[in-house]
Amino acid sequence: MADSKEYRFQQDIIEALAAQGWLVGTASGYDRRTALYTEDVLGYFKDAWPERWDKFAKANPSNPEDVLVQKLVRELEQSGTLDVLRHGFKLPAVKVELCSFQPDHGMNPDTLKRYHCNRLRVVPEVSYSPHARDAASGGQSYNPRLDLVLFVNGIPTATLELKSEFKQSVENAKRQYRQDRPVKDPLTRKPEPLLTFKRGALVHFAVGQNEVAMTTKLAGKDTFFLPFNLGSAEGGAGNPMPEDDSQYATSYLWQRLMQPDAWLKVLGRFLHLDKKTSEGFDGTPVTKETMIFPRYHQWEVVNQLINTTCAEGPGKRYLIQHSAGSGKSNSIAWTAHQLASLYDADGQRLFNSVIVITDRTVLDKQLQDTIYQFEHAQGVVKQINRETSNQSKSEQLAEALAEQTRIIIVTIQTFPALFDALDKYPKLASGRYAVIADEAHSSQTGSSASKLKQILGSDALGSDNQEREEVSAEELLDAAVQARQPNERISYYAFTATPKAKTLELFGRPADPTLPASASNKPEAFHLYSMRQAIEEGFILDVLRNYTTYSTAWKIAHPDGEDDEVDSKKARIKLARWVRLHPYNISQKVEVIVEHFRANIRGLLNGQAKAMVVTSSRQEAVRYQLALKAYVQQMGYSDVHPLVAFSGSVLPDEVIPEEVTESSSLLNAGLNGRDLAQAFDTQDFNVMIAANKYQTGFDQPKLCAMYVDKKLQGVDCVQTLSRLNRTFGDSKETFILDFFNEPQDILDAFLPYYTKAELTDVTDPQIIYDLQKKLDAEGIYHWQEVEAFAMAFFNPKAGGSKLMYYCTPAKERFAKRYAFSVESRQQALDFKRTAETNGDSAGLKKAEHALKEAGEQVDQLDLFRKNLQSFVRLYEFLSQIVPYEDRELEQLCVFAKHLHPLLRVDRLQQDDVDVGELQLSHYRLSKRAEHQLRLSEEGGDYTLKPGSDVGSGKPHDPEKKRLSEIIEALNDIFGAEVSDDDQLQFLTGIAQRISRQEDVMAQVNNHSVEQVMHGLFPKRVLDTVLDAMTDHEKLSLEVLDNETKSRAFALVILKMLTRQAAGLSAQVG
Repeated sequence: MADSKEYRFQQDIIEALAAQGWLVGTASGYDRRTALYTEDVLGYFKDAWPERWDKFAKANPSNPEDVLVQKLVRELEQSGTLDVLRHGFKLPAVKVELCSFQPDHGMNPDTLKRYHCNRLRVVPEVSYSPHARDAASGGQSYNPRLDLVLFVNGIPTATLELKSEFKQSVENAKRQYRQDRPVKDPLTRKPEPLLTFKRGALVHFAVGQNEVAMTTKLAGKDTFFLPFNLGSAEGGAGNPMPEDDSQYATSYLWQRLMQPDAWLKVLGRFLHLDKKTSEGFDGTPVTKETMIFPRYHQWEVVNQLINTTCAEGPGKRYLIQHSAGSGKSNSIAWTAHQLASLYDADGQRLFNSVIVITDRTVLDKQLQDTIYQFEHAQGVVKQINRETSNQSKSEQLAEALAEQTRIIIVTIQTFPALFDALDKYPKLASGRYAVIADEAHSSQTGSSASKLKQILGSDALGSDNQEREEVSAEELLDAAVQARQPNERISYYAFTATPKAKTLELFGRPADPTLPASASNKPEAFHLYSMRQAIEEGFILDVLRNYTTYSTAWKIAHPDGEDDEVDSKKARIKLARWVRLHPYNISQKVEVIVEHFRANIRGLLNGQAKAMVVTSSRQEAVRYQLALKAYVQQMGYSDVHPLVAFSGSVLPDEVIPEEVTESSSLLNAGLNGRDLAQAFDTQDFNVMIAANKYQTGFDQPKLCAMYVDKKLQGVDCVQTLSRLNRTFGDSKETFILDFFNEPQDILDAFLPYYTKAELTDVTDPQIIYDLQKKLDAEGIYHWQEVEAFAMAFFNPKAGGSKLMYYCTPAKERFAKRYAFSVESRQQALDFKRTAETNGDSAGLKKAEHALKEAGEQVDQLDLFRKNLQSFVRLYEFLSQIVPYEDRELEQLCVFAKHLHPLLRVDRLQQDDVDVGELQLSHYRLSKRAEHQLRLSEEGGDYTLKPGSDVGSGKPHDPEKKRLSEIIEALNDIFGAEVSDDDQLQFLTGIAQRISRQEDVMAQVNNHSVEQVMHGLFPKRVLDTVLDAMTDHEKLSLEVLDNETKSRAFALVILKMLTRQAAGLSAQVG
């Protein structure tokens, strides 16, 4: 007998299920041999399909009931429970269907009648094994029993193991499944039909009074359970307190999920079998089958989206903030399929097509496979790409839309082809569409979305080409103004882990939807599954646990260069970049990276662990790859295999010998035509050097370390470091080594997304008018030019020449004023130099004032260009939220968009900073600290600020300083920790001494690097270091103490000498 408290818990669940319409069965009605509740199998088939039953009974006159059960068991063993419930099976002359799912619409009364014939039954205390035996027959007794089993039409769908919190928790229920519910009888090794994967119950719940866990595959001690909880009130793992003492914290399981309609929908529309083939450790392909049952937040978000869409109709926006590790791909697949199956009250499809915008190639195949399991129909999903079709993307799209393909997958790059398709075929524009954006950021909206809505709104202007040609430019302008507003025929569903402030404003919903958004009624996500919950539930790792920072100290010398006056800010940026790209800087960091990787990372995950190096530019990434390959070769390491990823090509420079792309053999030998992500997943490569590409949206669960050498902030920072958060087995550790950022800045970037992303305030809609006033006041354009341009732009018959004609006056005014300001500045500069030479203090003051004024004029024109672009972006964003209904804004928007690229300016020569004569005189790279950055312990208010300061810049004269002053200031900042011990001149000195030794230099000049390194050269370098001991004791000792270092040092000296020799021969030639 169960413990009284556990018995009470069990009774409460049974009573709640019975009150919702479940039948309550007895263990005696269960057939252990077949794992069926036979009465319901036969009862449902006879009730729902009486004609089919009669036909079957006639064809099998001797004991038709037994024959049907026997055929069903065979089918369950071959095709599995889910397939039988969804699709039934065929027998000669009869199709046996054993479950009816809720029809998409109520147009067919027979389907509805059959749906009401379903029998859902809960059976307590089920001793399920056909191999049961008692102790009397020798050996141990064996008669395992489950607390509850749920049947649909006699077929088992779920088992539940219950634990009362007074005695045991959900962990004990998990242990019971793992240890006492074997999939095979321990003695005979025969399978247990109820518990066999695919053949038996589809899901197994470990249920406590505070938490629930589930698994779809029992595998003894290796059984893997997933949490099935709501999430705590604070946004973490677990469940909130129950509302009152009549409820349990886990009541949602039987009250919501197991409500009969909901349970049948899970079986019909959610569960699916996922097959994945990956490369095993030894390189052989391994196929893994997983039965996917939704986690609670996935089940909830899909249902909430579908129910709200049904209630509100098309034309609304939904923002879903789901963290990495939330299973977004599946949530999107379920949402897309269910939106595509929605009908309105008249039996018409609610959406002609569902368009999914994603950059995940995996999502396409996943959607195809998943939906085929629901429907057994081809052509439900169509992907638009150039690989599978020779049509253009817009033609493929137009065809898919015209055929009303239910789900169309496009990439963010292909999305604009949608406009071409709708432009060419205006009849399509009257359709209703659902657009699902995967990792939605505001870049997917803006002009793209308004263009889409503009086209889709154009059916109001006549639905065929004949009529459309007669539309006036005036009407089209009005239509464009209207198109900015949300369109009642397009719904947007935006899924993202890290919504920016703009994304929240565009797609979020005000807390009170009846009132406009404001500081007290801020837009927020429609549904949330937080980073905190994902970390606490173990779906992703907390990547900030092992965070090590390094500091770089350096000084620059500029002995022979010109000491011009330069723009202080630009010079600082350029000098810092020069240091970043300096071969010595990169080689020092490469050494830290490789040695850390070999000591701490390489052996993790059974030797499969991988690392990523994050750089700030493509040029830097290529230099890193060359330096890393050289260091690995020089040290003779055979266990570090770098790969560099970047887009486009990088031009040669003083380090990169030729123009390269990522497929160049100089960089990535061994790729053999493979996709980089695919190659990186194999044993061939284990360190990826990235520049933007693969920094975001790239899943590699074996990634354990990240070496960061660039500024990271905001969403970018979270997305980049989150590449590490994927789990791999039970024991993955992660490490971040950061050469660039402050720990607090990293923490500040993560905190807004740790729980719910919230806005500080909403963008002030008035700022668009402030910006318009500012632009008007500059006098670069005249308003009649803007109006004339807009009329030509919106006039379908106007030629392209008109657009250029109305932009030219503004372009010329800007160019003249710019040239005049630049000239004035040059004159003032000459005047200042003359005054300085003549010691004319009054003239100097006057010149400085004139120089400041001229500088401000140049800056004001630069600001005008920036503000022009800001106006376009801001209007395209805000007009989707605020009903401006203002033709002037629309006119200025199209004009500004075309004028901006025409305002090109030739930069002044003296603004450039000459880095040709710079030398890196001091350098030191040192480890600062190891941190455990704790997201959970940070208090305070971390919110996202809206863009209300756009266009608020003031013109100023850029500060001018002599290059020597800037170098001195930088050296003070970055060189505080370097002493003369760190001088690179030590290297130069050694190289010079050796260059005077003729016998060594003969070897250097006539033999390969390998041959020289095997000759007397390394020994001679050590002798020279010993000679230099008195000058540079600390550095000399470092070289002499360590054989590896002394060899590496000798190689560096050799390179310096060969480079000098090459330079001399070039001069001689």
